[in-house]
Amino acid sequence: MPTTIQEYLAGLKGKSVAVIGIGVSNTPLIKMLLRAGIKVTACDRNRREDFGGLTEELESLGAELRLGPDYLKGLDHDVIFRTPGMRPDVPELLLAQAKGSVITSEMEAFFQVCPCHTIAVTGSDGKTTTTTIIASLLREAGYHTFVGGNIGKPLLADVDGMEPDDYAVLELSSFQLMTMDRSPDIAVVTNLAPNHLDVHKSMEEYIAAKENIFTHQSPQGKAIFNFDNEITRNFAESAPGRAVFFSRRQALSEGVCLRDSAIWVVSPEGSRLVLPLEDILLPGDHNVENYMAAIAAVDGLVPDQVIRSFASKFAGVEHRIELVRTLNGVRYYNDSIASSPSRTIAGLRSFKEKVILIAGGYDKHIPFDVLGPEVVEHVKYLILTGDTADRIADAIRSCPAYHGEPPISKYEDFNAAVLAAHSMAQPGDVVILSPACASFDHFKNFAQRGEAFKKIIYEL
Repeated sequence: MPTTIQEYLAGLKGKSVAVIGIGVSNTPLIKMLLRAGIKVTACDRNRREDFGGLTEELESLGAELRLGPDYLKGLDHDVIFRTPGMRPDVPELLLAQAKGSVITSEMEAFFQVCPCHTIAVTGSDGKTTTTTIIASLLREAGYHTFVGGNIGKPLLADVDGMEPDDYAVLELSSFQLMTMDRSPDIAVVTNLAPNHLDVHKSMEEYIAAKENIFTHQSPQGKAIFNFDNEITRNFAESAPGRAVFFSRRQALSEGVCLRDSAIWVVSPEGSRLVLPLEDILLPGDHNVENYMAAIAAVDGLVPDQVIRSFASKFAGVEHRIELVRTLNGVRYYNDSIASSPSRTIAGLRSFKEKVILIAGGYDKHIPFDVLGPEVVEHVKYLILTGDTADRIADAIRSCPAYHGEPPISKYEDFNAAVLAAHSMAQPGDVVILSPACASFDHFKNFAQRGEAFKKIIYEL
């Protein structure tokens, strides 16, 4: 088993390699393999014209391209890197595996050869913000830190520049975790709720994928779980190493919890106040939980004063309750990352006033019933768009607490939905795009959806 990137690449010499997916997540991998003299076939369902000059660049480096609807047909390569988001059991991959192909991923390869400390974050909500906070705190404390996985960039190509005392901080999705056979030194699970059930066969499969973030840890590993979430609380029983809880709702005898409007670390050695809530610039209880998870991860690595200083100035990550503009007394927020009901609920609870909510999008086959009471309590007007508009409307109207308020409007066109929200808003109102759904019905990803929203708002 190779333990360095040089050994790993040497083991691929003379073998045929296929990389599925040409884009942000795999292009650096393709280029690294080609520059190491490895024969690579780059496969993607998109057509040549969709990539601009990238296809010509890859061909100039020696790549063979397999593009279009039949991009998976006839896979028989020695090693196949699947793209993040592709199930490992699609028929073409299973057939190739039966013929002797090794199916892997950039992230699996990274964990084989990473020479430095690893911290990884997963969960249904809060992954990106928690990952960003952890990485930022480590950098503020003077550690050389790399950020990657489901955010940032693939890190396999950066392994050569990593030293043993550095930190790689990773956001890992359930799709990346499904086939992982290694776990990070420190694992964080923010929470779990139904999500991605359009791809996962069941909630049980989704949960099992998330468990991979800690099940392969050594006894020296640390796994951090949300005590307030029943699923993640039960994970602690099967953690091979040390399990640490954080809780916003319960006083803990050990772990990270709230006390006297501050975040405390409680241990057998004593308790200490780490972060007063008034020092946290980010709004919302969910961001308090994100800080708790991050503090549990960096406890003993980052001084408390560094944490307090950072929290007082960190304004958040783009597309996550991002204040876009204040116009005529109306605040417009972009929360396009909210691709599940639980994330939208967290966004709604971040505001004291009732909001004008724009929701709806691609159908991931998850229930919207939980939105009903929250929309009734927190929403002034509900504007729906996208494939799930009718399903969300039905879920709200079937809520026992719903008696016609808030009014519900539906628009086929995303732009029309945003403009409708603007026309309804009065000075003092909050308009928030928080879809509770993925973006794939009309957009490439949540970021493109968020940018479209911001463009409309900027042009008002």
